[in-house]
Amino acid sequence: MREADLDAVMGIELRAYPFPWTRGIFRDCLAAGYPAWLLVEHGLPVGYGVISLAAGEAHVLNVCVAPERQGRGWGRQLLRALVQLARERKAERVFLEVRPSNPHAIALYHSEGFNEIGRRPRYYPSFDGREDAIVMAIELVGDEVTRMPAL
Repeated sequence: MREADLDAVMGIELRAYPFPWTRGIFRDCLAAGYPAWLLVEHGLPVGYGVISLAAGEAHVLNVCVAPERQGRGWGRQLLRALVQLARERKAERVFLEVRPSNPHAIALYHSEGFNEIGRRPRYYPSFDGREDAIVMAIELVGDEVTRMPAL
């Protein structure tokens, strides 16, 4: 992902989320050098993923597929690509947060080996005030993936 892609990225972000990231957040991630990948189908951006990598750990910051392209495995491909990048950069574990109200994402993360390791109270904005975040993680050990112990 490059700054020139942000119009397309914001179009997807605004369609996908009731509380989207701002253009400034994406710009800051790019400026900080976070790996940010754009998923393109037939020449058109249909999704993206952003990850931070530091001190032997990785944090998936955003994985999004355009609503009209969901259900085709693109989110899984993006997540796998981000986890593979973390592995290549020698991260020992990968973290992410997900809304409890997003059962499809939770199921995807579980199916890819992530386990719930905690909660962040009132982390996300919601229509009813704030929503907790489920914190999930996966351990990367060599070529193997090890589930972190669930709480």
